[in-house]
Amino acid sequence: MQVALSIKNLQKTYANQLHALKGIDLQVEQGDFFALLGSNGAGKTTAIGIICGLLHKTHGSVKILGLDQDTHENEVKSLIGLMPQEFNFNFFEPVEEILINQAGFHGIKKSTAKVRSEILLKKMEPWDKRLDMAKSLSGGMKRRLMLARALIHQPKILILDEPTAGVDVQLRQNLWNNVKELNKQGVTIILTTHLMHEAEEMCNKIAIINKGNLIKLDTTENLLNSIKTKKIIFKVKKINKINQKDLDGTFDIIGKFIKK
Repeated sequence: MQVALSIKNLQKTYANQLHALKGIDLQVEQGDFFALLGSNGAGKTTAIGIICGLLHKTHGSVKILGLDQDTHENEVKSLIGLMPQEFNFNFFEPVEEILINQAGFHGIKKSTAKVRSEILLKKMEPWDKRLDMAKSLSGGMKRRLMLARALIHQPKILILDEPTAGVDVQLRQNLWNNVKELNKQGVTIILTTHLMHEAEEMCNKIAIINKGNLIKLDTTENLLNSIKTKKIIFKVKKINKINQKDLDGTFDIIGKFIKK
């Protein structure tokens, strides 16, 4: 199977001497649903920024579908779609124009961009708002717009940087349904998250990053099997009255969790 992303000895040191990445090696195969898992500040967003060409690396190499980022910068950018954490579109631009203009950055004709934007906006649901200014959209609709913009040029690799941070359950489910469908169509998905359950549910492979180091890379199944123990800590401040039936039910639930 073709390699979608290959990173070797990737390092990033900022001007303040912060070593955000300390020599990461990883490989993502085409068609993978891949998670970069780590706490805030682990280096996930820095890695994504370098992969997408938004940040300059200090050392190392990045290849996208066999193309070296250093020598094929424009081609590499056309292969990647990024949905960043923060809203970074023009809030005073109509929704449809945001997608059409984004397509133009990739050399896509306006007529083609209009057709694609209609398909995406109907699928993501903001079609009725296509002529409205982006600032008028709800938070959930803005997230959908961000995903549509990342897909307007039909990338081979879709990168989602903490896409569900602060979103409600309905939006999260809508997002995952759309992304799963894309993955089934052959799009390689790279997800950054600090939520283990999210990586477990969505991804077939997981890389764990901590303080700029890659400390684990394996299939989701193998990674979960390697976790031998579970620890549950209860902190009770004050109990006025306990219903024995409720207490028994609570420990039944805990028992089922521990047996898993």
